[in-house]
Amino acid sequence: MNDAGAAPSASADVETLRAGAKIIDSIRAWFRARSVLEVHTPTITPAGVTDLHIESMALADGRYLRTSPEYAHKRLLAAGAGDIYELGPVFRAGEKGRFHREEFLLLEWYRLGWEWRALADEVVDLVQHVACTRQWTVEFIEWRSLLARETGIEFETATESDLRRAAPGAPDDLARPELLDWLFATRLQPALPKGCLTVVHDFPACQAALARLKPGQPDWAERFEVFAGPVELANGYRELTDPVEQRRRFDQDNLRRRELGRNAMPIDDDLLRALALGLPECSGVALGVDRLMMIALGIDDIARIRPIAS
Repeated sequence: MNDAGAAPSASADVETLRAGAKIIDSIRAWFRARSVLEVHTPTITPAGVTDLHIESMALADGRYLRTSPEYAHKRLLAAGAGDIYELGPVFRAGEKGRFHREEFLLLEWYRLGWEWRALADEVVDLVQHVACTRQWTVEFIEWRSLLARETGIEFETATESDLRRAAPGAPDDLARPELLDWLFATRLQPALPKGCLTVVHDFPACQAALARLKPGQPDWAERFEVFAGPVELANGYRELTDPVEQRRRFDQDNLRRRELGRNAMPIDDDLLRALALGLPECSGVALGVDRLMMIALGIDDIARIRPIAS
């Protein structure tokens, strides 16, 4: 307990809290102006996520704190909810650092009938709306073009040795998809120019996550990420609607988890049933609000936005 009469300790000052509250208000007004419905979905879920790069936080009763509202949103979309968004807390185990917290504020939204490029443009519009005190340049660049620009490697002809030479320090036991993640995080992302909103798109198929593959180009996924300088803000997809392919990806993730000595995760069967009933064609994106606030307010440590509880 705090000493009698002492103010609670916190890293975020009152002016920052007020500025953050104004940003939240402006985000909600921005969506109202576009007739996107705000929804609220459970933070406790029966299944975690199989994604190798995200660790769900388990509760004592075998349920999990959500890592995003994505699965719940897709059930709503399949039920006919239309364009929706949610702004709320999510939880990811082990996420600590200048840009990471185990609990953080996520903005996620879906647009029916939209292809990924239209949604990426909307993300850029929102970031410019919130971080309007800065003049941003905007660049769209394919994943493979960014790789070639920063390393000289042509992805289509690159060998495993080529990729490893470009990723010094990468552990020897990384599978190819994990090696590509390491290479992106250590070589490509840090090189993204300051003062620029960079949209990296068309990721390799092995990094599709929940995105559909490009029609006629199955080596590439309709996935994009938005960065402010080198800081990742958002990750979006033209959403996969095929339940058979989605289950295959879940199973593949869990197989790799077991190979790495990690726990396989329960699969969200409700999501697969929703896909089977018919998820409408749509694109969706998740954006880290705490990081967006950092960019907008010129803050270089997330602790000033979201203090660690004592």
